[in-house]
Amino acid sequence: MTRFQESGTSLSRDSPAVTTSEPLLNSLRAATLEPALSLPKAMALHEILGLVEKDLMRVERVFKDEFLSDLQVISDVASHVRDAGGKRIRPALLLLASRLFSHSSDRMITLGAVVEYIHTATLLHDDVIDEAATRRGRKSANSRWGNKTTVLIGDFLYTKSMAMALTQDNLGILRLLSDVTLRMIEGQVLEIEREADLAVREDQHIDIIRRKTADLFAACMRIGAILGNASEDKEQALAAYGLALGLAFQMKDDLLDFTASEKALGKPVGLDLREGKLTLPVIYMMETGDADVRSKVATVVEDRGFGRVSHAEIVALARRTGALARAEEMAIRQAEAARKALQVFAPSPERDALMTLPDFILARDH
Repeated sequence: MTRFQESGTSLSRDSPAVTTSEPLLNSLRAATLEPALSLPKAMALHEILGLVEKDLMRVERVFKDEFLSDLQVISDVASHVRDAGGKRIRPALLLLASRLFSHSSDRMITLGAVVEYIHTATLLHDDVIDEAATRRGRKSANSRWGNKTTVLIGDFLYTKSMAMALTQDNLGILRLLSDVTLRMIEGQVLEIEREADLAVREDQHIDIIRRKTADLFAACMRIGAILGNASEDKEQALAAYGLALGLAFQMKDDLLDFTASEKALGKPVGLDLREGKLTLPVIYMMETGDADVRSKVATVVEDRGFGRVSHAEIVALARRTGALARAEEMAIRQAEAARKALQVFAPSPERDALMTLPDFILARDH
């Protein structure tokens, strides 16, 4: 069984096609987008993954084999990270983009592992910064091995990723990966700087999630295009797709922090607000809510918890003010922008898979 998971989300090859969110998707498309896109027939997830399943298995082997060291602690953390599964959306995007141009090579396998190393390093550092105790329903690396060791193993992975990319003899891809890694770190710095800032704006938050999440999605698509010797316009189209898909992905994560169960999410709910991170639902609450709403949000941020104001109360306020609906509409707009970017490509199984993928991103419940 091939995994396709992120933040604890596991979608197996046997998962059915998404249908539960279709009425909402259709109504919002009709209400907010002109003209409506002509979409291909929806593909079930096993059909999407079937296009790159063997390649993903090869990426997994490289990810395992290269995550090696003579130091036992690094091997132990490597096993812990691998056993957690998931986080393969980025290499899957790179592979699908490559296959869009009928490209197949060992390079795309190695680079698929490279982007997964970069992402994994970021997660390890994020857990240290957030003092996270769990990830995907199990103890986080920092809670088992401590902050110092976890930070250094994150550094190990960053260095490993660049060393592997260097072996591919493509300066453009190496520069791209270096630049996106720097932007991801900048995004983390910006997030820390704006922590507990009740005046943070929508555009500022989108700048953060673009740097932290969406730019790597875009880079994966661009690498696939570069490997496939794509024209400049098609490379840019795929970059636009990845950027919009990454924004939709993170916006959905922001929503799940409000709406998912703790068991399904694999970590405490309401964690973003408790850590002082103002995501889109909270930003919209602060914009449209009355003084009582703003006061309750400020109380949670000040307390770093839901002692005086419960999580359920915050969720109810987010619904009443329309903040959740507005944030979901924004995610759907980004998903539709991703599809629109693919209009320059002729129909093919790979293009149709990429067209369908945003629906799975939006339909996640964990």
